[in-house]
Parts: sequence; structure tokens; C-alpha cells
Amino acid sequence: MSRFSGLPLSLCVRFQKSWRWKSGSVNERALQYKIGERIHGFTVNQVTAVPELFLTAVKLSHENTGAKYLHVAREDSNNLFSVQFRTTPLDSTGVPHILEHTVLCGSQKYPCRDPFFKMLNRSLSTFMNAFTASDYTLYPFSTQNPKDFQNLLSVYLDAAFFPCLRQLDFWQEGWRLEHENPTDPQTPLVFKGIVFNEMKGAFTDNERLFSQHLQNKLLPDHTYAVISGGDPLSIPDLTWEQLKQFHATHYHPSNARFFTYGNFPLEQHLKQIHEEALTKFHRIEPNTAIPVQQLWDNPREHHVKCGSDSFATDPTKQTIISVSFLLTDITDTFETFTLNLLSSLLVGGPNSPFYKALLEASLGTDFSPDVGCMCASSWGCVCTHHKSILLKKKNLSQRKGFEEERIELLLHKIESRMKASSLSSFGTSSCWNHEGDPVELLKIADKVTQFRQHLKENPTFLQEKVKQYFKDNPHRLTLSMSPDESYYEKQAKLEAEKLKQKVNTLSEEEKKQTYEKGLELIALQSKPQDTSCLPALKVSDIAPTIPFTELEMAFAADEIPVQYCAQPTNGMVYFRAVSSLNTLPEELKPYVPLFCSVITKMGCGALGYREQAQQIELKTGGMSVSPHIIPDDSHLDAYEQGVLFSSLCLDRNLPDMMHLWSEIFNNPHFEEEEHFRVLVKMTAQELSNGIPDSGHLYASVRASKTLTPAGELQEMFIGMDQVKLMKRIAEMSDIKPVLRKLPRIKKYLLNSDNMRCSVNATPQQMSQASKEIENFLKGITRSKKERKPVRPHVIESPEPVPVGRERLNCSQITRKLITEPTFKPCQMKTHFLLPFPVNYVGECIRTVPYTAPDYASLQILARLMTAKFLHREIREKGGAYGGGATLSHSGIFTFYSYRDPNSISTFSTFEKAAEWAQSGEFAQQDIDEAKLAVFAAVDAPIAPSDKGMNHFLNGISDEMKQRHREQLFAVSSDHLIDVANKYLAGGKSTHGLAVLGPENPHIAKDPSWVKR
Repeated sequence: MSRFSGLPLSLCVRFQKSWRWKSGSVNERALQYKIGERIHGFTVNQVTAVPELFLTAVKLSHENTGAKYLHVAREDSNNLFSVQFRTTPLDSTGVPHILEHTVLCGSQKYPCRDPFFKMLNRSLSTFMNAFTASDYTLYPFSTQNPKDFQNLLSVYLDAAFFPCLRQLDFWQEGWRLEHENPTDPQTPLVFKGIVFNEMKGAFTDNERLFSQHLQNKLLPDHTYAVISGGDPLSIPDLTWEQLKQFHATHYHPSNARFFTYGNFPLEQHLKQIHEEALTKFHRIEPNTAIPVQQLWDNPREHHVKCGSDSFATDPTKQTIISVSFLLTDITDTFETFTLNLLSSLLVGGPNSPFYKALLEASLGTDFSPDVGCMCASSWGCVCTHHKSILLKKKNLSQRKGFEEERIELLLHKIESRMKASSLSSFGTSSCWNHEGDPVELLKIADKVTQFRQHLKENPTFLQEKVKQYFKDNPHRLTLSMSPDESYYEKQAKLEAEKLKQKVNTLSEEEKKQTYEKGLELIALQSKPQDTSCLPALKVSDIAPTIPFTELEMAFAADEIPVQYCAQPTNGMVYFRAVSSLNTLPEELKPYVPLFCSVITKMGCGALGYREQAQQIELKTGGMSVSPHIIPDDSHLDAYEQGVLFSSLCLDRNLPDMMHLWSEIFNNPHFEEEEHFRVLVKMTAQELSNGIPDSGHLYASVRASKTLTPAGELQEMFIGMDQVKLMKRIAEMSDIKPVLRKLPRIKKYLLNSDNMRCSVNATPQQMSQASKEIENFLKGITRSKKERKPVRPHVIESPEPVPVGRERLNCSQITRKLITEPTFKPCQMKTHFLLPFPVNYVGECIRTVPYTAPDYASLQILARLMTAKFLHREIREKGGAYGGGATLSHSGIFTFYSYRDPNSISTFSTFEKAAEWAQSGEFAQQDIDEAKLAVFAAVDAPIAPSDKGMNHFLNGISDEMKQRHREQLFAVSSDHLIDVANKYLAGGKSTHGLAVLGPENPHIAKDPSWVKR
């Protein structure tokens, strides 16, 4: 559970790799630390170079408190800090989760309300969040600015170690009894609270519910038997006093682990942490260690219930079943590495035994949640499907072993991940939390070498692991979960009983106090906050210009444009291509996302789908195809429609990767009907499973459907229309008619007509890359006759000329855009009726394109409204988990809320937000803070693999970005009021509305709403 919706629990760092270790680099400085050296109250315990990841790890401990510290020195300007505490609740009241929220609501040094969210607008952070895992709580941030780093570190340290923990903040963030209308004591008392509503929403996701039951039942002896995030029926049992006590016993330096990463000096971090926090504490025994789970003598079985999935492909086949084993202590890093590999061999991809035995045998539509090796608790565990199949397959794997080629492709995948310069998830938190060595986890190359040595010395090494951990392991859980049509009704009844029990215990005086406290909370939430105590950057701290990325443009195969971007990609080559959809018949368009999903998984040339999957894993870091809908930067009613092909590989494998693309383009297979059915069911299931986490995005896509010509295509490709189409296809008894559409789509898409390509690689690789791209493009099909666009209105938009020396006149490179001169935007209001206890709300407004002068003002206004109005009204007062406003590249201004107990009143809040903006009730400081937040996103670090992609994909050059930057700096109060009146005022622009959520009496009787 995190402070922001939709963010993962892993700690991620976006980095830019160096090619080599530079003289005087941060690595060399780090290597000079000596074991036993004392620095600002810390002692150096270990210094380890990890050359394959271009880093040096320094482990330290604090002398007075015993706090642990890991610093990862690396030539990366995006510096990260985190502090984590081992948090081990013994009930499901959600105390660590509610505490995670509440400590960020004000501290001794920064007593204003909610400094965490306020710092989002006072810094240039590239990441800020907080997470509650099953057994630890983590507070990370990252930034590229040294002053900003110190500011954020000060706020985070004070929040974690010296929070106010005010009762009203506990009520707001955790739970409270409050009148339905807080200003009317005659309305009934109900449960409210941000975490309370968040967890109600979280458990509408059946996959998450299953995962929670799995952990609780497999590890039943201690903290893993409870729900650390909180069970909505148990959260109201938590008291303010218990919250404060949990902080006192768990948030102590002796129970803390500090982590820093990047190229800022370690000494400055240590000095600040020591002086601002650790000097105020003495060492204690935290007593938070988790006892060893007693192993079972016999396997166990459990069955649980869940809500029905209205988008399931077959309502009668919604049962989830898994067989799970408790494995080894996760602090044994090599054993954990081996078991992860073993897990991938068993369940990874179409060549794995369980894929063949379960999905291809139609025993299920997809793997159950958490299939594979999991290391999120103190013990690793592995989860798979179906007991009888499992017993047969593990016996088979034990007897026959695994193909050498499949082992090699997994090791190749590890090498590719080490070299790939995109996101690195170090994933040290769980292991370190249980006294494991986090540095050992970073030494991946050593693990690979050790693994190869074990296999060489003992050919049955993996078979013995199968026998040890599966065949002879009695700690085995068979868990099944099936839907109950009245599940949510029963949950609501249990909540009503809990509420009645709480209300009945109140005396008349306590009821009066509850009413008064509700008014007090509203008054506090509405009161203007003095944030002068918080540190802040100034707009003058923002760089006035951006560094320009040098691009080279060329034509390959005579007339196909290729963009080359030389970057330090560490021996990786990144290839992309866009193919136009302009000539594709309209009746085939709804099937384009399905075509994209399966085209790299059906086989090609001489390769069946199993061999193709094996070659993709052996020779590439992944090959993907996705729909590509890009609005024009200067016209709302023009857009580019196409398909994006993406892949990456080690430079030595570039010929093989391009050969695979050639075979996919020239000779794709469409004959395997049963395999196609498996892929369709998996895709449909994944779309259905994604709704609870992405409901606000689906609502926003739907709400924008009728506002621009591209909106309808967006809804068709990535909206609820696509979810429903895939459900229908998955339910078809005869899938041949759909399968027959794929070769027709191929004819229009998989050729070199209207295509453009891009390559990101090191300068040394460009010559070879250029030859391979040329060979690929010459080898794929061209149409014998020119096809006319299906929609007649096509305009040619020249690509902006990039910086650098060009091999040709770039004005010749054009994107062919669809335009609809007669398009008229119109309002549509849609309610998707779903069996959730919370809502996902979206309202979209048509405004202006990227290059319009008003675009920058609207972008600042969206951030300003989120920080100064919507956060307070939707989250703090309304109890939703999240809400705000955004402006998309397509010129659609979106209001949204996430896991929201309200819907119609939220639309009223959106309207009031617009009125607030029109009134100009904001100060220059508010505008400056909004600018900081916008620039933090605009200036987010870009990995070498993605440099130049804004130009290639969106047609936006660095010169255009610089002009937009200057427009952002120039935004004033008058500009903001002007655009609020021009676009957000009632009747000025076309709006679209959408809600995903439960039955709503108000919507039901309003004929202007479409009910789906």
C-alpha cells in the first residue's frame, strides 16, 4: 500500500549508465573508504565494487544507535534516499499502513498539515512515496538537485522519527465515525477514512485478495497471518493510542535501515542524518525479529470466497486454485537465486511444463496470482497450479531435468537485464529487512558464475532442488477461491453490523463529541495552511534550458526514414518502428490490440510458437508490439494512428533480433487455433484483472471518447470497449472468424509502407546497426500497388529538424496524420456498473494542443488545482484514496478520483474547483510551487534507451520542448484565471463524464447517462 495509487512496492531507481569507470569517479572515491573508518557517527563495515552494475556499495553502521546504512555510489545524477523500518503487526487493524500515512501529516520541525504532499510542490523530486509491505515500511524519494535532496531528507527524517501523530490526522487518514453529512447531526453515522476506503477498494481486486489469503494461510504463525494494510472490518478496532505505541516501538534508529544511491557525496548524507535525527536516540533492542515459521508435517488445504468478476470470460469458471510450497530463508541469496531460476523453468513461457499442462490443456485461462518464486517475506515460497498436474510435472522434472538451452536463455535474460539501461529495481528491501546481506543481492554476475559451476559439477543439481523443495516438502498449501454472487452484499452487511456495534456503544455525550469532532476536522481541513516552515526550491533553481539530444536522420532502403541516437547504452541496442494504420479497413480496427498482443507469440518462418518464444528469450531482451495513437501537437482534430514495434538486444545479437523481426513481418503463423485461444483468454483475463487498479484511467479514456477524433480510437484500443470486446472473443465457441482477421491485418501492417524506424546504441554500434536495419527493411514486403487511406482526409506533417548534423534534408520526413474537418465534439456521460464498493470517476474537457500558447497555462493550472483544492476536497474531506487534475498531450484536461466513496458529489467538487480557479484565489507562491511540480515531471531523467523518443514517437523536437519550457516559466496569475474562464467555466468547452462503480440511484434516474 502506498501514498500514491498504482505504484509498485519495489524500490526503483532510474539511472543512466556510464560506459566505464571514469578517473576520479564516484566509484573511485567510494573505493577509498577503509574498513573501520569513522564518518559522522557511522563506521564503515564493508566496501564492495560491483563492476557489472557500475557501482560501489558501502555498508556502514551507526555507533550509538546501531542503525544500518547502505550507500550505492554510482555515476548517476538521479540520487535516491530511503529509510525503512521492520514493522511486524500481530492484528489486521492496518496499524503500520495507517501509521505510514499519519507520520507524513506533520512533524515537530514541520508542524504544518501534510508536509509530504506539500513538498511535492516545493521540490524537483523525480520520485516521492511511502510503502507498507507485509513486514516493513519504506519511505523513499529521489531528486537530481543537491539542495532539493537536503530539503527532502530533512522533511523525511523529521516525519519518520519526530511526527506529530495528531488525533485528527489519525481520524482523517485511518478511520473515524462521522455523520454522512458532517454538518447535519440528523444524518446517520458512517465509517470514513482514507485507508479504510483504500483497503475497501484494494480488496475488490480478486487477485490481490487471493494473494493476501495465500500469505496468511501459508505463513500462519506470526505477522504474515495478518493483513498489514488493514482489513476494512478490523480497521475500526485500531485506537489512536495503539498507533502512537506502534510508532514508539518500531520507528527507532535501532530498527532502521538507511539507503542512499547516486553521485552525491556520502559524507553530506551521513552528517545530516546523524545531526538531525540519530543524535537524539540511544541504542535499544527493537524486538521486531520474526520467528522462524514452524514447518508442517502434512500438507494443508483452504477454500475462500470472493466477489464475482463481471468481465470474466465464463462466469461459471472463475475459480482460482494454487499449490504453494514454503522454501528457504530469503537471506540465503544464492539458494534464492537458484529457486528463482527453477521457478522460471517450471512456469515461464510456452515452453515451461506448467504452461503446457495447465493453459494449453484449457484447465485455466491464466496462471493464478503470485505464480512463481516469491521473496516478499522472511521465507521464500513458490506458487503454482493444480495439485495432480503439479505432482506429475515435478516428478517428470525430477527425472528428466531441464533442457540446457532453456537454462541458457534464462542466464541470457539476466545478462540483458544487467546491461539494459532503463529501470533498475535493486530489490534489496526484503532480504535486508531480515538481516540478509543486500550487497550479495547486487553481485548478480557472481551468482551466475556460481550457478554454472554447480551445474558443471553436478548435472542433477536442479533435479535435486525439485526433490528437496517440491517432492519431499510437506509444507504445501492448496488454496482455492471461488466467487459468491452475494459476496459484496455480505461484506456490506458485516460492515453495517460493525458500524451498529460501534454506534451502540456511544453515549449521548460521545455522539455529541463525535459530531463536534467532525466539524473540527472539516474546519482544520478548510483552514489555510502556513507552509513557511517547509524548505523549498525557487523557480530560479530550475535550469532555464534543456540539454539537446543529438539525432541523425537517414533514409534506409531508399525511402524509409530512420532516426539514429548515439547513447551510452552499455552494449545494448534498442530498435523501434512505427507502421501506419491509415489504409486498414475500419471493420478490422477493433482487433488491432489483439493482433499486437499475439503477433510475437504465434510462431514465424521455420519456428513454431515454442521455438519462437525460446529464440526471443535467447537473442533479445524482449520484443513487443502495441497500438500507437498520437495526437498532433498543433491540431486537436488531427492524429497519427499506427502500431509501435519495440525490442532490445545485446549488440552481438543484433543480426538475430532483426532476423526475428523479418520472419515476423514476412512469415507470421496464424494456424495454431488452440494456442490462439489460450492467448485470447489470457489477454481477456489480464484486462479484467487490471480494472480495480486502473479504474480512473478507464473512466478518463471513456470520458474523452467524444471530445476529439482520436478519442474514439483510444476507447476502442485501450478503453472499456476493448475489455468488453476481448471478453466476447474469449467466450466464443468458434474462434476461427477472429483468427481469420489476423492475416488480413498483417497485409496492411507488416510491410514497409508508411514506416519509420529508430535505433539507440553506442556510436561504435551504429555502423553495424545501420546495415542490419537496411537489410531488414529491404527484406520485408512492400505493397505492389499504393493503397489509399481509408479515411480520405490525410495531412502530411513534417518532422521538426533535430539538432546535429543531418545526412539529409529532414523536412522530407513526414508523418501522415488523419484529420476530420467535420468533427464536432459532443458530451457523453457513461456509468459502467461494477460490483465495487468504491468509485472511479473521470471528467474530461477539450482544450488546446501542445503548441498552443494556453497549453502551458493549463498544465500549471492542473497542478495548482490538484495541490491547492482537489487534494483537500477529494482525499482529505471526501475520503477517496486519490484525486486531481491532469492535462494530456492531446489537449484533454482531466479531473479524476480513485477509490472514491463518492461519485455525484465528486463531480460537484470538480465544478467548484473550476470556480475556485476562475476566482484567482491563489498566491504567487502557489503558482511557483505548481511550476516546480510541473518542471519536476518535465525534467524527469531519461534513460539512454529513451533519448530522442519524444521526437521519434510524438514529433516533438528539443526546440519545441525549449519553447514550451519558456512558456511554462512565463505563466502568470492572469494567464491562469484567463484559461480557467476560457475552458473550464460552464458552457465554454465540451465535457465528457464517466464513472466505474456500484449502483447509483441518482444516475439511475437521470436519462442523460448511458448505463453499461
